[in-house]
Amino acid sequence: MENFNNAEYEHIPAEKFAFVQDSDKIHDIELQTKARSFFADAMIRFSKNKSSVVAAWILLFLILFSFISPLLSPYGIKDTDKLYVNYPPFLEWAADLGIEALSGAKTFDSQNDTAMNFWRGIAEETGRNPVIKTIGTHETEVKYRGQMVKRYTYDIKVNAYYALGVVYRVFSYDEFKKIQDWQNEHGIQIIYPYVEPADISGITDNANIWYKVDAKGSAILDKDGNLQPVYSKRAEIAGAEYNSLRIEGDDGSYIYSMAKSGSVQCRIDYYNYYRYIFGHKPQYVFGTNSMGMDLFGAIGIGARFSLVFAVIVSAINLTIGAIYGSVQGYYGGRVDMILDRIADILYGVPFIVVTTLFQYHLARKVGVVPSFLFAYVMVGWLGMAALTRKQFYRFKSQEFVMAARTLGASDRRLMFKHIFPNAIGTIITSCALVIPGVISSETSMTYLGIVDLSSFAGTTIGTLLSQGNAAATTAPHAMLWPSVFLGLLMICFNLFGNGLRDAFNPTTRGVED
Repeated sequence: MENFNNAEYEHIPAEKFAFVQDSDKIHDIELQTKARSFFADAMIRFSKNKSSVVAAWILLFLILFSFISPLLSPYGIKDTDKLYVNYPPFLEWAADLGIEALSGAKTFDSQNDTAMNFWRGIAEETGRNPVIKTIGTHETEVKYRGQMVKRYTYDIKVNAYYALGVVYRVFSYDEFKKIQDWQNEHGIQIIYPYVEPADISGITDNANIWYKVDAKGSAILDKDGNLQPVYSKRAEIAGAEYNSLRIEGDDGSYIYSMAKSGSVQCRIDYYNYYRYIFGHKPQYVFGTNSMGMDLFGAIGIGARFSLVFAVIVSAINLTIGAIYGSVQGYYGGRVDMILDRIADILYGVPFIVVTTLFQYHLARKVGVVPSFLFAYVMVGWLGMAALTRKQFYRFKSQEFVMAARTLGASDRRLMFKHIFPNAIGTIITSCALVIPGVISSETSMTYLGIVDLSSFAGTTIGTLLSQGNAAATTAPHAMLWPSVFLGLLMICFNLFGNGLRDAFNPTTRGVED
């Protein structure tokens, strides 16, 4: 070690010395950055989770859809149509532009000449061609009068709304007069000339056959290949007086109704009659279901109820479960054992049994929805209580809790000011997952028919799925759209909840609680 030479420091000039801080008060330098709250810090972490952010936006869209779609739909929940049942999506402007997904298209296979003349008859009479396009032609050879002749069949796509064509209807004299007045005002033909069944070889069940047919129902064409009309001219069977629009070629001799015991029977163009009833053309973005209900608005109405109901259930169960689990986890010992045995007993009661019993007995006294809510509250908080209990056992022995207890903090303060906030990340995740869980179970109950909420909510996703299931092969759209909505809701809530957990409690990232 080198020797320390004091001689070098014996004569240091005074000006070499200066105080670093000669004021009376010494303080830290003010922070140059803006303080950030715990919530803001969590949101920054959440924004870095791309899958959760995308899920949050999709979730927001689904929630907005559930509240806005019933407002955008021209139909109410009680607006149903008995003929447009399980019909595919249709918007007339989209069909005119050739957008097949919204053209009301249905596929018909192996259409022979008789069938093709049937579609042709609808097009000629109503002015709307139901055949969208031919997608396939099949040639076969058959023996006819001793000779082999070629026969053709066609696979075609048909606009189901146009294909309905003309139908029979019975009206009172007053209603018949109102329809005529509407025709005169709007210049739109609803009522078409009457056809007597005897004139079409006994074929009485289809109002679209207005032309001559043989005994097999095949059209009898004239020498130029045209359909031959058989509109009735028998004035003696005519019903009410007709003073309105007439079809082209009518010299005033065709009758437009037949008298029928205090009313009149007539042939009406159902597409235009629909406009008379509802004030607009058929417009079904998602198509219709087995009740003739607009799926676009119905999904929104059903989802709106499910979301509100799930939020209410989750809030109640969170409150009960958090308090119950906090007491268990904090006090432990005998208190925990007694409360845990009570929870075990309730755990052993199947939810579906509780729901069924409540619907059979309690629903008669308090209503379907309150009894359904009671079923959830009875057993739904158990999971939240168990989760909260586990978090309290996890944190109650931590140093910061011991320090607060040493400083004299009360049990209540320790539970809800120190331990509970540190468990909030996991609890928030659980809350985000409880909502889709409630929606899923509510959907299952209504799908199975155990609970019928239609009288209160109008419809539910489960009810729509049940109705669509009955026609899954013939009208897949009726089950597709409710399924897509429910599937997206479940997936997005799951991703959103995981993102919230990682954001509010980074120490649990990648850990399944």
